Amino acid sequence: MTFTELELKDLILITPNVFGDDRGFFMETYNKQTFTNAGLTMEFVQDNHSKSSAGVVRGLHFQQHPYAQGKLVRATKGSIWDVIVDLRKDSPTYRKVAKVLLDDKDKRMLYVPVGFAHGFVTIEDCEVQYKCTNLYHKASEGGIRWNDPSLKIDWGIENPLVSTKDQELPYLDEIESSLTF
Repeated sequence: MTFTELELKDLILITPNVFGDDRGFFMETYNKQTFTNAGLTMEFVQDNHSKSSAGVVRGLHFQQHPYAQGKLVRATKGSIWDVIVDLRKDSPTYRKVAKVLLDDKDKRMLYVPVGFAHGFVTIEDCEVQYKCTNLYHKASEGGIRWNDPSLKIDWGIENPLVSTKDQELPYLDEIESSLTF
């Protein structure tokens, strides 16, 4: 596996070794020792799997202290633009946005640390799986409106399908002072 830090501090793109032949392929998606050797010492405690049609936006979601989550995200079917916002007030990339293409062809994964908002837009019908470093806790969940004008995110789609819940999330300026990670 190759671990590459992206433009947002501590956001890591992981390229696995994929072994393919006429039968299909094999790849390791997580190995505690390999991750530890790369400086990633988190422990995963929950796995999630979502399925979305093309043109869906999910997010931007996060969980706050004491249930803040890091996520290891990958598209297992189809493709997505993964969108990440650094919400760590002491970070040099605070309020910056990154977009990363994840798909079932190159099989790259993205480690999104605690303190980031996370979402994605589906380019085609898609299934996304992600490991979490903390359990889901409804009272700790939060989010930012997907089309927050202060973030200037180019989702690459004109009329996305967005859940009512995500349409009603607050803007970052409305919750910024209350964020705790």
